[in-house]
Amino acid sequence: MKKLLILLFALSATFAASAQGEIQTVFKSSRVTGYGAITNKFTSIRGDFANIVGGYGGVFIDRKVMIGVGGFSTTNKIQVPAEFSSNPGVEMSYGYVQTGLMSEYVLASNKPVHLVLSMFAGAGFTYQYEHWSNPNYDWNVTHGPYDQNWSFVMEPGAQVEINLFRWMRMSPGISYRRTYNSTGLGLSDSDLSDWNYSFTLKFGKF
Repeated sequence: MKKLLILLFALSATFAASAQGEIQTVFKSSRVTGYGAITNKFTSIRGDFANIVGGYGGVFIDRKVMIGVGGFSTTNKIQVPAEFSSNPGVEMSYGYVQTGLMSEYVLASNKPVHLVLSMFAGAGFTYQYEHWSNPNYDWNVTHGPYDQNWSFVMEPGAQVEINLFRWMRMSPGISYRRTYNSTGLGLSDSDLSDWNYSFTLKFGKF
């Protein structure tokens, strides 16, 4: 009986000592931070030059994976051929927007120069409007949008990322925009699909 009491006391002391230590879990805790980015892309829509600006951001897990959302839009005039104009007699421009989920996989994030693989997946939106550069543009009148259409967009890409500061990175890159089920006037899937050449600045806790 005495030996049993001594054994129980020893076991109780062992459990009490271990309870005061660090809690152990089945799953390892991840390092979670975040960053945001502003980007400018040079591409083409229906064979004409298109300038696209936008931004994205999200959570950055274990200095490897970023998961977030983003939005992008054209900024320049992309002339609509007369036969596809939704407003006959007026010189129209195409507009394009895409918004959805954005993810990045960063290889060797702590290295001064490293590779980033990216993927965008979401909705594309096309429309026609009268651009402000038209000679007879009237600022007091609503100029669209007309012929509004939605499509699905996927855009895989890659960047060469440079760590400028602990909180800022610069990333020139390339991606390919592929659209599906576009129904805009004069805008087929192939008209909207093309290579993008981008310049991106990222800010946050890396």
